[in-house]
Amino acid sequence: MLFDPSRDEARNFLFETWRKRRAQTLLTPLEDLAAQLIEKHPEYFSVLENQERFLERDYLPEQGEANPFLHLMMHLTIEEQISIDQPPGIRAHFVRLTRKFESEHDAQHRMMECLGEMLWQAQRNRTQPDAAVYLACLSAN
Repeated sequence: MLFDPSRDEARNFLFETWRKRRAQTLLTPLEDLAAQLIEKHPEYFSVLENQERFLERDYLPEQGEANPFLHLMMHLTIEEQISIDQPPGIRAHFVRLTRKFESEHDAQHRMMECLGEMLWQAQRNRTQPDAAVYLACLSAN
């Protein structure tokens, strides 16, 4: 699946996917997966239905703003990781967390916290993301 878009490409992908879902037009497998994830987040519908307003918007965590685009793309990343079991063992963590939280969606949200921690550490240390950090965080959950 390997999908590594720029910020604008990712946002345009989500806007277009949601437009196509609402118009009931044919979706690619990746678009269909993204549309399913969007449907689980009705709080983002109004954002994805207003491209002109939200395409360039910055979301500042220090102001308590969740970035809906980042959130959805992290879901897509986790879906890809699970499908190919990369990093190795990620699928087993997903299964365990799904059992623990009795919800695949809640399990992914917990995984997202660990994915975010790994990315934050990589940015802070100016290094490549370290899967060991990600897996250690998941093991602690």
